[in-house]
Parts: sequence; C-alpha cells; structure tokens
Amino acid sequence: METYKLTAFKPDGEKLLDESFQASSEEEAKTIGEKMLSEKNLQDNTYRCTSPRGKLVLFHP
Repeated sequence: METYKLTAFKPDGEKLLDESFQASSEEEAKTIGEKMLSEKNLQDNTYRCTSPRGKLVLFHP
C-alpha cells in the first residue's frame, strides 16, 4: 500500500480538502479519490491527487 494525497481548492486558492489515503495501485487511488470528491461534493472544483512519487493520478483545473 502507498499513501496518496488528495487536495481540492477554491478558485482563489483556498484549500477545501487536504487528505491522505492508502491505495494499492494508481487505479485504486483514482477510484478512492473520485469517491472522496463526490461524497464531499467537490468534484466541480480544482483538485489533484498525487502518488508518493509526485505523479498526478487525478487532476481537474
């Protein structure tokens, strides 16, 4: 398992979400990240999910 980081922002740059979670693959991390965003109704905001190596797994400008 690896730790992924999910962050969501308002248009002015204020952080709305800044959470870490565990996933066994990038695909699982993408699914978990999308679920977290949906549950918090943040899927229309700017967000990014990064792997422990800094790779973008999810991104919405």
